[in-house]
Amino acid sequence: MNCKRITFIFLLFSPGIIGLCSCVSATAGGTLPYIWLTNSSRFILLHPENIEKPLDGPQLISATFGEQEYNMLTWVKADETGINMSLLNEMGAAMGELSFHNGAIFFTSSVFPQTLNPAYIIADFQFCFYNAASIGKAMRNIGLSFEETENRRRILDGNNIIIEINKNLNTVVLINHLRGYVYSLEGDFT
Repeated sequence: MNCKRITFIFLLFSPGIIGLCSCVSATAGGTLPYIWLTNSSRFILLHPENIEKPLDGPQLISATFGEQEYNMLTWVKADETGINMSLLNEMGAAMGELSFHNGAIFFTSSVFPQTLNPAYIIADFQFCFYNAASIGKAMRNIGLSFEETENRRRILDGNNIIIEINKNLNTVVLINHLRGYVYSLEGDFT
């Protein structure tokens, strides 16, 4: 794996780096963090027990935002207790940590910008790996719809596709049509 393929994971997931940084709430009074999925639809992050199945292993992340392409290696451990992401460089050295536990997001890194909104990363992860019934209910609660077929998920605002996710055993591709970014995750998702 070359150095160009190992860069900023958070740029892969987060349009927050490009201007959505102000769209997350702090956890206060038992309220979970949220993102603005559309300009008028606020998605509250789901509880970790809604994960489809536990994940514990490396993932290669590739993303495109506008003209920019990014790649990063991360170790993801996610189960019904929370989400942990360890960001690694090509030598396996730690570059940062992201976690979501007990309704709070924790993000530390000396490499990534402090303006980064990690709630978008958690939300996109949930759209890919949390159970369809929970996502569908959350979408109905905010006036959106959710569809799932064998290998594809879609979040829609009326007839407009906001997010499309294509999944197979080793690759997950998320396309955010509204915000204009794409990323793929390569790993063992069996």
